[in-house]
Amino acid sequence: MFTFKQFEIRQDRCAMKVGTDGVLLGAWARVEHCRRILDIGTGTGLVALVAAQRSGAEVLGIDLDADAVGQAGENAQASPWSDRVRMEVADVKCFANRDSQEEEPEANCQLSIVNCQLFDAILCNPPYFENSLKCPNAARTMARHTDDLTFDELAKSAARLLTPEGEFSVVIPYDRATDMTVSAACYGLFATRQTIVCPYEGAKPKRILMAFSRQGGMHTPETLCLQDVQRKPTPEYVALVKDFYLKM
Repeated sequence: MFTFKQFEIRQDRCAMKVGTDGVLLGAWARVEHCRRILDIGTGTGLVALVAAQRSGAEVLGIDLDADAVGQAGENAQASPWSDRVRMEVADVKCFANRDSQEEEPEANCQLSIVNCQLFDAILCNPPYFENSLKCPNAARTMARHTDDLTFDELAKSAARLLTPEGEFSVVIPYDRATDMTVSAACYGLFATRQTIVCPYEGAKPKRILMAFSRQGGMHTPETLCLQDVQRKPTPEYVALVKDFYLKM
């Protein structure tokens, strides 16, 4: 179990465990004034719960892994926001296509919660390994690899599910930023913010936080170093995550 300041995450039935990426995304995304938030690939429910802590929104987490969704639902029920955080077993591709005339939703898609409403914010810590050695654990492979959700499919789904003024936020490897930007642009979503994440001062970037909207906007990417040269958390990192981690 991983204990945060206002909630706990049990994760023994989840393929992907609590990690820095999810906390960063939940803390960084613009969610404060949202009414409805979607967390794609919710896993443990971490990103959904961070978003719930930072807003008064109804938050929905979806995932293909039924075991993960079951445990994420338990985590949500045990949180202070159990009345407005829910989890659903669903494939975002057919989830987003439920109103589309181009494709018929698959029979096994469970879409009972949303009833065709759109979201003010969509967050995703997506799978991002391509053409790499697969893990023998099928659930972990699904959570880590893009076979089941490519950037193109993710961007297409986000574009269909966002409100006109909504924002789609992701955390991905730094070297995949161009791929995500191109995929998003193909569906009318353009970058509004970017934060390059380095593990410590002087290190090469490892991750990038990216936000997209239909309006886009001029912006200069920021850089966030998680640790200084002495491997102590930087003030900028502490300021971003101090409301969540117990020891910050």
